[in-house]
Amino acid sequence: MSEKRQITVARGDGIGPEIMDATLKILEFAGAMIEPEFIDIGEKVYLSGETAGISNEAWESLRRTKVFLKAPITTPQGGGYKSLNVTIRKTLGLYANIRPNISYHPFVKTKHPDVNLIIVRENEEDLYAGIEHQHTPEVVQCLKLITKPGCEKIIRYAFEYAVKNNRKKVTCLTKDNIMKLTDGLFHKTFNEIAEEYPQIETDHWIIDIGIAKIADTPQEFDVIVMPNLYGDIASDVAAQITGSVGLAGSANIGDHVAMFEAIHGSAPDIAGKGIANPSGLLHGAIMMLVHIGQAEAATKIHNAWLKTIEDGIFTADIAKGGPSVGTVEFAEAVIERLGQSPTTFAPVMYKVGLEKNEIKYEMSPLAKDRVKPDVIQELDGVDVFVLNNTYTSDELGEQLESVTGEDLELIVITNRGVKVYPGGFPETFTTDHWRCRFQFKANADKTNKEILNLLQRIDDAGLHCIKTENLYTFNGEKGYSLGQGQ
Repeated sequence: MSEKRQITVARGDGIGPEIMDATLKILEFAGAMIEPEFIDIGEKVYLSGETAGISNEAWESLRRTKVFLKAPITTPQGGGYKSLNVTIRKTLGLYANIRPNISYHPFVKTKHPDVNLIIVRENEEDLYAGIEHQHTPEVVQCLKLITKPGCEKIIRYAFEYAVKNNRKKVTCLTKDNIMKLTDGLFHKTFNEIAEEYPQIETDHWIIDIGIAKIADTPQEFDVIVMPNLYGDIASDVAAQITGSVGLAGSANIGDHVAMFEAIHGSAPDIAGKGIANPSGLLHGAIMMLVHIGQAEAATKIHNAWLKTIEDGIFTADIAKGGPSVGTVEFAEAVIERLGQSPTTFAPVMYKVGLEKNEIKYEMSPLAKDRVKPDVIQELDGVDVFVLNNTYTSDELGEQLESVTGEDLELIVITNRGVKVYPGGFPETFTTDHWRCRFQFKANADKTNKEILNLLQRIDDAGLHCIKTENLYTFNGEKGYSLGQGQ
């Protein structure tokens, strides 16, 4: 008999303990060779004083077992608590969030009976870096960080997943018609990597129409890859149109550790009532079994679950007012059907290595170890952000024109990204947050020292600088966006 694989398990909050107990019972009866090691995370840990929601002992378990089966948790309201899900994903480098979305027509009601798509969501960066600042009494910002290595990892994972799972097409969704640098980098990287997979069909959609198409004609998609925020939204839309968010599981894959979970929350309103649907967590556990090489148990459980659905055995969220069973009864129904195959649905057959084990590309090296790109980076100017609730745009422009010095010139002032000087319109609404763009003249000494001197002159003029962003060119191409109307 094979040695049992240690895994870390968190029973979670709300309905978490109920659905985890049901899931583990099914895994036990299916012969899964696992040895759970339980940790506490979530609400109880937050409220005990661990502001991250996880203890050092729990981190040690995750890093040792490298496999995490997690029930939903509750993040307490207020108090500045950070999302533990995001913390775990980013701390352990779980860069790929894999969410299968499948319709179970005609047994689970849906307007889209032919959905079978996989969403591959970047899991670490984008707006989920969580870097936010308040600059003025009226304006806050959130930094959107998209990196070349991050794009390469997630996009290559999507193509490798398609190849290993006999998928035919990979679609990219971005908003690079507006965010030309950040989303533009993601789209450009997608096009570059697509050339390495000529056997896979590819296409690209702008995110708004792309999500509309997921909601309207999801059968046109196969594998979809996208940045973090879009993936979060699109995956819930895709799950909901299949019939229920409560049925979907997900995998969070990294180079070292993997986490498996349901995509729904802790549902405290029904906690303790014994009516929660364990299917989402069970599907996450099935993905876990495939990942650790226990494809036989994964196949047996998935087919038994399909047979249970075919037999009309539903929890209340799927029954929609019809006959239903509780959490324990549903788990027992799946256990009774272990070894059986569905007759309406196509039986599932998993093979070892369809996930991480057969994805053949190197881990992304650290910045210091990566090959340095052949890029000439040159300083081109600076955006100076100032707090101003005293002067009009023209008055502010005149003030700044007087302090530019010999090497720099004031090119434009924008407010919320729109040009207001020179030649602004009185109809443009403004706040107290102004971006003032200075660029070096052709033969100027382009150094940070000149920028520091400019900032000193701005301060001497009685203006309040709140932030700066240096402007660079890369091999002669602008590494910054123009202002709207510039």
